[in-house]
Parts: sequence; C-alpha cells; structure tokens
Amino acid sequence: MTRSRTAALLTAAATLAVGALTVVISPSPAAAHGAAMTPGSRTYLCWQDGLSSTGEIRPQNPACTGAVNENGANSLYNWFSVLRSDAGGRTTGFIPDGKLCSGGNPGFSGYDAARNDWPLTHLTAGRQMEFKYSNWAHHPGTFYFYVTKNSWSPTRPLAWSDLEEQPFLQVTNPPQRGAVGSNDGHYYFSGNLPANKSGRHIIYSRWVRSDSQENFFGCSDVTFDGGNGEVTGIRGGSNPPTTPPTTPPTTPPTTPPTTPPTTPPTTPPGHSGDCMAVYKVTGSWSGGLQGEVEIMNHTASTWSGWTASWTLPPGQTIQSVWNGTSSVSGSTVTVTNAGHNGRIAPEGKTSFGFVAGNTGQGGLPTVTCSGR
Repeated sequence: MTRSRTAALLTAAATLAVGALTVVISPSPAAAHGAAMTPGSRTYLCWQDGLSSTGEIRPQNPACTGAVNENGANSLYNWFSVLRSDAGGRTTGFIPDGKLCSGGNPGFSGYDAARNDWPLTHLTAGRQMEFKYSNWAHHPGTFYFYVTKNSWSPTRPLAWSDLEEQPFLQVTNPPQRGAVGSNDGHYYFSGNLPANKSGRHIIYSRWVRSDSQENFFGCSDVTFDGGNGEVTGIRGGSNPPTTPPTTPPTTPPTTPPTTPPTTPPTTPPGHSGDCMAVYKVTGSWSGGLQGEVEIMNHTASTWSGWTASWTLPPGQTIQSVWNGTSSVSGSTVTVTNAGHNGRIAPEGKTSFGFVAGNTGQGGLPTVTCSGR
C-alpha cells in the first residue's frame, strides 16, 4: 500500500513567527519533529531572531550568535530537532547536568551556555496560558514542563537539581492546529503557569514519545514580571542586563566561495503521511546549482521503492540526476529510486542528487514523496 507524506519545503522569503524559512540539515540529520513555541525555546526564538530576507540565518541576539558560532547555522535551520533517539524517557543520569538545554545532543551544545541575554518571554506567575509545541511530525506521547527553583541563577548551566522536582504541567496526546510540518502547525493545550515565581527562570520541556525511544528537550527563558507572552531580545531588541557573546561573530566572506558550502541552504521537513522529503542545495554558482533530496521512511513497513516530485521554480532546469531515475513534464520533476536504493527500512533514509541550471530567483521548491 502506498503511503504518502507532504514535505513542507518552504520558500526563502522569511517572516517572523509563521513565515517561510530556508533550512540547513546537519551532517547526521535526525527526523526533526518539534520544539516549544510558546513559551519559545532557545532554538525557536534564536531562529526567529536570525531570519533574513534571503533565507540565511544571521542572529542579532548575542547569545544566539554565540550558539551559532559554536554549532553552526544548522542548529537554527533545524530549530525543531533538539532530540535524542535513544532517550526512552530517561532524564537524570542520562542527560548530564549542564547539558539539559541541548538534551546532550552535541549539535546543540551552544544552547547550554549560561548567560542572561537569551531571548526572553515575559509571563505572569500563576496565570493560565495556552502552550504551543511545534509538530513537524505528529506522534503520540506526553509533554512535561518544569520550572527552575528560586535558587537558580542564569550564570551557571542548568542542572537537574535546579528544577522543581515535579512538572507544573503534564499533557498526553493533546490536540493540534494547522498543517503538520508547517510553521504554524502545533500542539496546543492550556495550563497554569507556576505560582510564587518572580524574575528570570527557565521553563524546561520534555516530549516523550510513546511509539519510540525518541525524546525532545528544550529550554525556554522566561521572566515572571506580569507579562502576557511578549518576547524581547530578538531582532535588535535587548534583554537588560546584557553580556557580550562568548565567541565573536564570524566575518562573512567578501567574495563568493569557490567550492560548494559545507552547510548549504535547505528547506525544513514536514509531512502529513508517512514519507518525508528534505530538499537542500549543496552548492551553487552563476547559472547553476547542485542539490540533494533525502527520503525518509516514517512507517512501520519496509519499502521496496519510492517516488519524489516537485515543481521547478522559475528559471530552473534539471540537467542530471544520480541515485535515481528522473522524468520532467513541463515544470514538474519526478524522481524514482535507482535499483540499489529503493529499499528503505522503517525510520531509514536514502538520497539522490541532481544538477540544475538556475537563471531565476524562484526560491526553494516543495517536494512530496511516497513509498511503496
């Protein structure tokens, strides 16, 4: 039986919270599935802070800049993938003290930094609010939200002993709004914020999937000052007092690179069925580009073949494809598996590459895929 999943591959024209973006996949990408949006996690708000009109990530917040200097822009192009595939509900002793915000994932280690200038959400203690959690992929499971003790200080990395012992909110299989795998798609649930809190704290979130060992983690920096969800410290705003970034921002090259970039622009994966496709540009030059599409099997069955398709942006033409068989009808490209890469086990993946002529400014396409 053919199963399909739309990969929400968005354009490079970015807007603030629900706008489009361009995404870079890390060297060993996981099937990214979600992160806290309200109150926003460090990666989510730093992604918002860094969005530019070209789709590149250019953080303005000094804490976000420091994290990108340590982990690369991949960490924000993939803001929704702070996860461990082997967590299985484990916490203390599995995720080390000082690594809670990254979940012990080395690709997000910069987001463990102890500093007081992370983007900040302003809240009122004890007030009911609607929580939002991105659902790049829909899975059953339970969400846990903790808050730091009054003795916690932003000058030291977060440890398990800094958190109140019990979560102030726990929700299993909440409803969702918006399209899965899109910027506005999210789980939502109401809950009371912890009472008797004031000043700066961290709200720590865990999403424990019930259908796999995969768990997600995140730190949301908040201040209980009578606010109603306002966010400061992004897009040129500041959170006084501020501190300089732990590492200086890198200077962009003054001339185009002579070799393909190592962290190419891509589009974020999203899906509504069981196949996920991720389109990324691995190199570009005047009049052309090289790209790759990764195909992921999110079913419980092994596939014997797959198909991917997309509409070419204006000014693009496919010149060659490898690790797949291509056909073009008008502006629609269809690629099926080669003989050696059609078989994909559950939660497995494969990829194909291509070279395209590119004389336009059409942005990044939306890719759909299906497995059989």
